[in-house]
Amino acid sequence: MKRIDLNQIEHAVKIGDQCPAFEPNVTEDCIFYADGEPIGFFMRKMPEKMCKLADLADKELRSENVPKSSMDRKPTDGFDEEKGIYKYKNVIKQWSVILGSTPPKPHMKRPYASRSSVHQVKSAQTFIKAMLLLAKESEKLIAEIMPDQYQRQKELFNNVPDKWKFGNLFTSSISNYNISAPFHRDTGNIKNTVNVIITKRRNSKGGNLHVPDYGATIDQCDNSILVYPAWRNVHGVTPIEPTFEGGYRNSLVFYPLNAFLSKD
Repeated sequence: MKRIDLNQIEHAVKIGDQCPAFEPNVTEDCIFYADGEPIGFFMRKMPEKMCKLADLADKELRSENVPKSSMDRKPTDGFDEEKGIYKYKNVIKQWSVILGSTPPKPHMKRPYASRSSVHQVKSAQTFIKAMLLLAKESEKLIAEIMPDQYQRQKELFNNVPDKWKFGNLFTSSISNYNISAPFHRDTGNIKNTVNVIITKRRNSKGGNLHVPDYGATIDQCDNSILVYPAWRNVHGVTPIEPTFEGGYRNSLVFYPLNAFLSKD
């Protein structure tokens, strides 16, 4: 795999800003280095077993078998001066699904941790099993390509009770369908860990991860995998645009939350 040394650059991006439509400049299999240490990697195509699991998870996610938190996005097509209203393009369906552990949310009157309610839905079990297997296959890939990172994360997870784990290196998973996240940093993640982002897409463009600290935009093509420390840098997702009716971009994400580290 190609080595890419990430060098800090100046930028004016702020958390909450929408990510512009940058073209990808990271398009090859590579390992990312910062300060001389490997911190993540990108593969344009996962091993075949992982591709098949991702295909199954993607199919189930898009079916009625899996309950979702949904919303619609209406891209503006400009302002109609004559009618005094905004014109909109076709409505873009968006939804997300969380699996694994969810941290306490006192502001929502839930001051305790829990497991996603999706686990109790019988029709969602195929999706859950595919995602869990995908998480474990991702862990094998991390162990192969970044053995020191794998060992570090595994040792950190000795302090995470088994009931809060999703796989061996993660506590949680989220699947985002057609969602372009604004610039943010995953401050709730365990430091010195990595996230996994697996991309499924069809008939769409955009939806690539941009890290302004390094001026890097990763080409999140179909069946690609990105392993990256999401707690480390501000990052956002470029706009997703279907190129044909029904086009979409779906990310299958695995991540480790600090809330589940044992305080003992």
